[in-house]
Amino acid sequence: MSRAPRSQAARRSWGDDDSATPIIHVDMDAFFASVELLEHPELVGRPVIVGGRDGRGVVSAASYEARAFGVSSAMSMAEASRRCPHAVVLPVRHGLYSQVSAQVMAVLAEVTPVLEKVSIDEAFLDVTGARRRMGSPVTIGRWIRTEIRRRVGVPASVGIASTKFIAKLASSHAKPDGLLLVPAGATQDFLNVLPVGALWGVGARTQEVLARWGIKDVRTLAGTDVRHLERILGRAAGRHLHELSHGVDPRRVEPVREEKSVGTETTFFETLTDREHARRVLLDQTHQCAARLRAADLRCRVAVLKARGADFTTVTRSRTLATPTDLAQDIWETVSSLYSALPTPPGGFRLLGVRVEGLLRLDDGVQLLLDEDPRRGASERVADAVRRRWGAHALAPASLLPGDGAARTPPDEARRQGPDDVSESQ
Repeated sequence: MSRAPRSQAARRSWGDDDSATPIIHVDMDAFFASVELLEHPELVGRPVIVGGRDGRGVVSAASYEARAFGVSSAMSMAEASRRCPHAVVLPVRHGLYSQVSAQVMAVLAEVTPVLEKVSIDEAFLDVTGARRRMGSPVTIGRWIRTEIRRRVGVPASVGIASTKFIAKLASSHAKPDGLLLVPAGATQDFLNVLPVGALWGVGARTQEVLARWGIKDVRTLAGTDVRHLERILGRAAGRHLHELSHGVDPRRVEPVREEKSVGTETTFFETLTDREHARRVLLDQTHQCAARLRAADLRCRVAVLKARGADFTTVTRSRTLATPTDLAQDIWETVSSLYSALPTPPGGFRLLGVRVEGLLRLDDGVQLLLDEDPRRGASERVADAVRRRWGAHALAPASLLPGDGAARTPPDEARRQGPDDVSESQ
């Protein structure tokens, strides 16, 4: 979900002509937190944070009640607890979220096969071929929201537009639990009321640079000569923002036919310069990848580190593993090495991600090393079972724990203790 600034002026009707708006973006609202509220309805209406409880991890998700206090995903848990000390903190349960995500995607797959899953909680659809069967894009969007709520029980926001970029902006401004149509003919009007910070990739530093030149909203940005933007922001960033300010996005919805990689990435609204914080983000992403591999009975042969700087320059580093693995410890050894060799880009990290490739199914004859210790793999699978019951942070190899590997508070304590006790334990 996007955490870029939103404009109240954009949260209105832009017309009802959806004849040239075949792209739908579906974004689950505070997904991890919403799933946890299904499990704990007694917490509805209270600020809930999903993440590590030792104060050294990062926030995976926050309910809207917690966001009202300034808590956001990828924020350090220590900062989150300072901003919202009375929040209820629950451990991450990736297995549960993957199951619920699969239910959501199954609903979307009933609409059209032209479905692009972007992450565990969002997807694009091109409903051009579904219109004869299901009706207009708005009708389809309403059906999607109703069916996800009825069958799965979690809220979803829907954006409908002529391009992926505008559809994603629309879903962001439809939140929470809403639908927003941006007719093709209203695209520029919709963009013009937004602050420049609403555009993808515009963080605080870029906003400061643009503000020095009197560029604070998309209307002004769109009217600025692209050559001037290239001079003050750099060629790539200047051209990129100029195109976005005019709604230009040639990307198509690309269905994923076969999973060739497993990965996760985080885009930071404020660029990240703290290398230890960045390391914790990568560590958490590595755990997510490994858990998904084991859940799907897959092993990987390649680990990939992805980093994007404040100037939009993207660097990807990969390394082949000694042997196929589904263990976080093995993957992290490589990712950590790649990260150590990667300098912090000027202005900090805008995006970090971990991906594993070269996937092999265990039932496809993956050849294991003869001297591989079966107990090592068994211990992580036992840990998976524990995490499914008690949460993702209930158990982890000591070598992968942040800090000194001190024991964690049992995650169920978050449910038994009151909000004041929870904050004190962090």
